[in-house]
Amino acid sequence: MSEPDSPATGPSAAAPGRPVRADARRNRDRILSVARAAFSSTTETVPLDAIAREAGVGIGTLYRHFPTREALVEALYSAELDEVVSSAPALLAELPPEAALRAWMDRYAAFFEVKRGMSATLRAGWASGSIATPTTRERITAAIGIILAGGSRDGSLRADVTPDDVTMMLLGVFLSTAATDSPEKTAPLLDLVVDALRPSASRNG
Repeated sequence: MSEPDSPATGPSAAAPGRPVRADARRNRDRILSVARAAFSSTTETVPLDAIAREAGVGIGTLYRHFPTREALVEALYSAELDEVVSSAPALLAELPPEAALRAWMDRYAAFFEVKRGMSATLRAGWASGSIATPTTRERITAAIGIILAGGSRDGSLRADVTPDDVTMMLLGVFLSTAATDSPEKTAPLLDLVVDALRPSASRNG
């Protein structure tokens, strides 16, 4: 059975500004986790009742957190974007710049896969204004810039490449592998991007 056309309402719905209970927070996090896995595995429409069932909650609980499909997609997109952006400085704090950049690319690739699964809803929501237009490109490019700056300082990454250049290279990888349905080529192509970002002396041996 498909999900209802309208969200659940009533006294059990959370009031704006009211602190979220721990169990409600866990339910919300489970729903987002299941939605993330579902949207990253297909570009077909994912039924909301299937997400609720996999998360172990009722459809009414899902709707109390996310009154519409657009609300769920917007929340997941925002959470994923925040995570991929914040992971750049976190990885750079743990790894050398070159390794941090390669690990971050994998995280960005995962974000791109989730975004693909939500693309129809996102496009419609952005066009209608029901989903706020995010500053994705700017934030992704800024995250790349953090790692490139670290690599430039220690000499492990080229200083003559702009963060926007790298963003365009990565989008080229993701869009081309998606268009040819060849996800197995993503990792080798990302390795080539990293190789291209090493200083010439390093790349030439």
